[in-house]
Amino acid sequence: MPQFSFSDALLRWFDEHGRHDLPWQTADDPYKVWVSEIMLQQTQVKTVLQYFDRFITRFPTVHDLGQASWDDVAPYWAGLGYYARARNLHKAAGIVSQQGHFPDNADAWMALPGIGRSTAGALMSLGLRHYGVIMDGNVKRVLARFFAIDEDLSRPAADRAMWQRAEQLCPVERNHDYTQAIMDLGATICTPRKPLCLYCPMQIECKAHQQGLQTELPYKKPKKAVPVKTATVLLIQSGDEWLWQQRPDSGLWGGLWSLPIIEDDTEYANICHSLKLSSTVPPVQISHSFTHFTWILSAHIFQVDADQQEFIMAELGGEWLSAQKATQMGIPTAMKKLISAVRI
Repeated sequence: MPQFSFSDALLRWFDEHGRHDLPWQTADDPYKVWVSEIMLQQTQVKTVLQYFDRFITRFPTVHDLGQASWDDVAPYWAGLGYYARARNLHKAAGIVSQQGHFPDNADAWMALPGIGRSTAGALMSLGLRHYGVIMDGNVKRVLARFFAIDEDLSRPAADRAMWQRAEQLCPVERNHDYTQAIMDLGATICTPRKPLCLYCPMQIECKAHQQGLQTELPYKKPKKAVPVKTATVLLIQSGDEWLWQQRPDSGLWGGLWSLPIIEDDTEYANICHSLKLSSTVPPVQISHSFTHFTWILSAHIFQVDADQQEFIMAELGGEWLSAQKATQMGIPTAMKKLISAVRI
């Protein structure tokens, strides 16, 4: 009986069942692969598909993205989350545009903002069709189950061991197909919950399946309770315009537009007093979850006259914009929720 080959079995499965029609699967455009890889960090394919074509239509080349201002880029990422990804992509595109060529090795890719070892491997493999090895969440899950690894994979020693396994299995021939194949297997068959082992090309040799551990691996750290924070949103309305502020470049929602958010009750009271703001309607409350905390936002709605606009803007900064205009300029999902809640 011939010896089992992980890569051969995976590639045979990929040829018949893999995904071959994703919009970034192109042999001659590493830029599209780059954009897709950054979008796909912490985000599912079905969500990225809603953003990718629009982004590429607006910024069709790395030069177009690198020469654009952040204010031009932000609306095309708004709602996708993890905005540091977009800022790093934008910054890195500017560097590549100035250099006039894409990096040609993994170390050069990793020298760019926002690109780690796995993304660099994907860009070498999928973007340039050179040899590259990846270690995203899908790959970790496939390998952890195949080898029945029950260690905490966030530990440095375990991470190094996983990379060694990935490098040993990764072929030189058809490297780009193998890279896509192992991601596809994790995304469609070897899924986090209820893996479809019956359809998996690795089933016979998979140690987790042999031991009935496929739903318990990879090892999961006990989840900590997510803290809940509260804040007050100032929805100051004059006609059909609201006061919006552009968030600082770094930090939460960097560079996007948001209604003023006050996290300190005393500061909120002082602002209302100094601006003579009073409301006759109950606040509108929404909840928005981030990776590390949940934010309960209470929007207090204030109607002001047009002759107060300049004074309020001088005190708080920002710009008077319609909700539609602010949305076009780039606002986070929480603000979209708030707009919907206010209009109900």
